[in-house]
Amino acid sequence: MPEAVEVPPFRPRPPWWGADLQTLRDTLQGPRFPADRGVAHRIPIGKGEQLLALLDRPAGVQPHALVVLLHGLGGSSQATGVRRLGLALQAAGFAVLRLNLRGAGAGRSLAPGTYAARCNGDLAPALRRARQLAEGLPLFGVGFSLGGTVLLNGVRAAQQGERLLDGLVAISSPLDLAACSAAIGRPRNRLYERWLLRSLRRQTLADPQGLGPAERRALAQVRSIRGFDALITAPRWGFASVDDYYAQASPLPGLLESAPSLPPSLLIHALDDPWVPAAPAVALAGRREGGRAFEAREDALEVVLTPGGGHNGFHAPGGSWSDQLTAQWLRQQLDRQPGQTACA
Repeated sequence: MPEAVEVPPFRPRPPWWGADLQTLRDTLQGPRFPADRGVAHRIPIGKGEQLLALLDRPAGVQPHALVVLLHGLGGSSQATGVRRLGLALQAAGFAVLRLNLRGAGAGRSLAPGTYAARCNGDLAPALRRARQLAEGLPLFGVGFSLGGTVLLNGVRAAQQGERLLDGLVAISSPLDLAACSAAIGRPRNRLYERWLLRSLRRQTLADPQGLGPAERRALAQVRSIRGFDALITAPRWGFASVDDYYAQASPLPGLLESAPSLPPSLLIHALDDPWVPAAPAVALAGRREGGRAFEAREDALEVVLTPGGGHNGFHAPGGSWSDQLTAQWLRQQLDRQPGQTACA
């Protein structure tokens, strides 16, 4: 099995102590970014529908690889974490493709509906197009929160013998959707849930396919993520119920019960994440260390757990700890790749 990545300890940056301040730091004091110079690409996904992606290139050098970045629930290619990691990867010599999932950001008008934790029919053509844009370079994927869940589901559902990615990183990603829905619905997370619902309502109401009067009335009454998934996500993606959606779109059972078809993969999770319970990642880490599920596999799954960091936080002295770890892990994967060519 390949050698695991060396992980420096996470230490929170003052004054961002604790799970909630780590989670909220970018909202309370977001960084300033340079002008967005990403080149827009419209990616066909069938039935005349498209996704919008923005391609960023490192300045003055040939890139080492192309990295597809996926945002989380309610986010887009402009999300703070996506922009920050994208700039860090460009500085490290990677090209970056920031993908807007169905209904997100500036791609809202290009496809009806909204994305889900399992939207493999959208993801597969997007990653195939990214492979073309890479023109022989290694292709990696990094997903924040639900974006990591989308990647885990998508690459495991790839066609027989197809390698959609050469490696992936999932940061603070839900592995058990029912447990995650219950966690975000706790009284302590009420403000978080309201914020997420506002974003999801906005995306849904802007759907070019539109909502009927009854759907609009029902959407106005939704007070939980579970309620939104029951009304919108599950039926629009063909699931029998919200429980059916949560069961089928949760990566954890497949990751625990069998050796999954994954490229080299890194999962990063904080034990104090207030949105996404850490227990599934802890269970995966235990199976890996016990050697039962991952023994004698070339496609190693690495799980990195930290006591603190919140949800998509990891704000440390000198910058984002998870950004630094992701860049380090991707460089390590490059050492195992064959010769490279220039990116498109």
